[in-house]
Amino acid sequence: MTTTPSLPLNLGVLAHVDAGKTSLTERLLFEHGALGALGSVDAGNTTTDSGELERERGITIRSAVAPLTLGGRHVNLVDTPGHPDFIAEVERALGVLDGAVLVVSAVEGVQPQTRVLMKSLRRLRLPTLIFVNKIDRPGAREEGLLDDIRRGLAPYVVPLATTYAAGTPAARSLPLPLAGRHSPAELLAEHDDLLLSRYVDGPAPAEDEVRAALARHTASGLVHPLCFGSALTGTGTRHLAEAVATLLPSPAADRDAPASGTVFAVERGAGGEKTAYVRLFGGRLRARERVVLHRDEPGGGAARVSGRLTRLDVVGDDHDDDRALSAGGIGAFRGVPGVRVGDRIGAPDPGRPVFRFAPPGLEAVVRPAEPGRGAALHAALSALADEDPFVRTRTTADGELSVLLHGAVQREVLAERLRREFGLAVEFAPVTPVYRERPVASGEAVRELGPGPDGFWATVGLRVDPAEYGSGVRWARETEWGALPRAFHRAIEETALGALGQGLYGWEVTDCVVTLTRTGYAAPLSTAADFRHLTPLVLLRALDRAGTRVYEPCRAVETEVPEDTLGAVTGRLAALGADIGGTWESGDRWTVAAEIPAGSVQELTAALPGLSGGEGALWSRPGRDRPVRGLPPRRARTDGDPLNPESYLRFLAGR
Repeated sequence: MTTTPSLPLNLGVLAHVDAGKTSLTERLLFEHGALGALGSVDAGNTTTDSGELERERGITIRSAVAPLTLGGRHVNLVDTPGHPDFIAEVERALGVLDGAVLVVSAVEGVQPQTRVLMKSLRRLRLPTLIFVNKIDRPGAREEGLLDDIRRGLAPYVVPLATTYAAGTPAARSLPLPLAGRHSPAELLAEHDDLLLSRYVDGPAPAEDEVRAALARHTASGLVHPLCFGSALTGTGTRHLAEAVATLLPSPAADRDAPASGTVFAVERGAGGEKTAYVRLFGGRLRARERVVLHRDEPGGGAARVSGRLTRLDVVGDDHDDDRALSAGGIGAFRGVPGVRVGDRIGAPDPGRPVFRFAPPGLEAVVRPAEPGRGAALHAALSALADEDPFVRTRTTADGELSVLLHGAVQREVLAERLRREFGLAVEFAPVTPVYRERPVASGEAVRELGPGPDGFWATVGLRVDPAEYGSGVRWARETEWGALPRAFHRAIEETALGALGQGLYGWEVTDCVVTLTRTGYAAPLSTAADFRHLTPLVLLRALDRAGTRVYEPCRAVETEVPEDTLGAVTGRLAALGADIGGTWESGDRWTVAAEIPAGSVQELTAALPGLSGGEGALWSRPGRDRPVRGLPPRRARTDGDPLNPESYLRFLAGR
C-alpha cells in the first residue's frame, strides 16, 4: 500500500440544516480560486446546489463534488445533505470521504442533527474538523459554546482560534498559539505521553511538534481541531483552510492494485443517459474500459451489471477524457446504463465500511393528480430509482402504484421533482408499514409431468429452507444443469424468485434457500410457459408446508435527552411499542437505545422536541425485523393466489 502526498483529499462538509455549510463551501471555492464569483443560498446561485429545487428550498438534497486547491493540496469538496430525511445520502457520502468538516452555528449551537452527524463521524473514526460559523450574527457566542460542543458532540476539542466582537458585524477570528503554557493544545498531553513529559519535565514542545501531534491524533479520530469564523464575511475561513491542508491525513491507496471503488451518486441527463460518480480506492480506470459493478440487493443477495465506459472525467482535471482516474480520486463516468448508487467496482476496501442499503420499512400509494397518467408516473419513478437505491415501487392489488419513503420532507421533495422534471402532479396516501415473511422450517413440493387439471407439460420439484437472518434469497440446484433446455431452467429460476414477492400472507419472503430438486419435460409438448406457470404453484405449496412467520420492520434508535426528561421519553417509547435495550449517562444527558416499529419513528420524531424541551436528539438506522405480535397482517395478492389452484388458473386464463 503506497501513501502519496499528491493523492486528492476527499473532504465532506456536514451540518444541521441552516448552519451554513453550503455557504461555507461556496466561500472556500471562491477564496481559493475555484470560482470567479461568490454565490449565495439566498440568491439561489450556489455552485453545489445546482438543482432548481435545491436552490429554491435552500437545502441540499443530493451530494455534489467541487474541486479546489488548499495549501498546495488537491481537495475534492463534497457538499452533503443536512436534513434528517436525507441522512441516507449522508451515510453514502461518508463511505467515500477521507475527512470531514462539521459546521456548527455560533447562534443556534449544537442542534439535534449535529449530534446525529457527529455520532456517525465518530463511529467511523473519520478525521473531523469543527467550524463554528456565523460568529458575526446577533446572539453568536464563544463562551459556553465550547462547553456545549464538548458535552454534546465530542469531549476532545482543540480550539485553533478565538473570537473578537462575536455577535456583531465586526466579529473576527483570531488564531491561538499551539505551544506554550495554558495553550489549547495542552489537551493533547492527556493522550500523548511524549508531550506530557515535555510539559512536565521540559523543555516545552515547539509549535511544529505540537502541530505534528495534533495531526496524528486528528487522523485517528480522537481529537477535533476547531475554528471560528463566518462564511458570510470570510473571517476564519483561511484558518480552516490551513487546518485542512496541514492536519487532515493523506489517503492511502495502491494505484497498482486491481481497480476498486464505490459509486456514491448518479445523475440522469436530459437525454436519459446516466452519469455515475465513483470514488476509486485502488487501481486505475480509463475511458473505453469495460467494468463490472457488484451490488448488494436491498433484501439480501447480490447482483452485478457491466458496461464499457464511453466517457470518464476526473474531478479537478481539465484534461480530456482519455486521462485515467487513479486510486484516491473521484471521477464521473458514462456507459453503464444499469449503474446504481452503492454499486462497487472490484472487491470492497477492507478498511472502509460497507453500507448495505436496507429498504425503508414504510410505503405509501402515490397517484397522479390527472387521470390517465399512471404509466407516465411509473416510468418517472423508475427513472428516479436509478439515482436512489431507496426508491422502490410496486403495483398493489387495486392496480395502484406504491412507493417506499423515509419521511415527510422526502415525500414533498419527491412530489416536487415529479412535477418539475416530469410534469406530473401527484398525491400520496398515508404511509403504512412494509412487513416481511421468513420460513420457519423446511418444506418441499413436486408436480410431476403429465396431463392434469392444469394442463402443464412440466415436472418441477422445489424445496424451501430457512437461512440466516439478513442473507436474503439464494437459489440452488440438486438437478443437473443440462437436464433441461437452458430456457426452461431460466423460466423456473426467474419465476420462483419472483413468486417469493408474495408469501403465505402476501408479503415478500426473504432469508431462505430455494432448491430445485426435480425437473422433467416432454419434447415437443413442453414450453417455457409451462414451467413459468407451474413454478408458482409448486413454490407456494412448498412454502405452505414450511410455514412462514410475518415480521414487522423496525429501526434501531438512540435518543439523547436531558436527565429530567428521561422518564417522559422512555414512557413514550414504551407506548409506541419499542423494545428498550439500555440507557446510559453521558454528562448531563442520557442516551436511550431501543428498537421501534418503523411506522412509529415519525411519531417519535415529532414528539421528541416537546418531550425533551427541544434539546433531544434522535439517531436511527435500519434495525432487525421482529415477529409481529398478535395476528399477522395480510396484504391483498396480485398473483392470482397460487395457494388456490382454481383461482390461480382463472387468473392465468384472464391475462
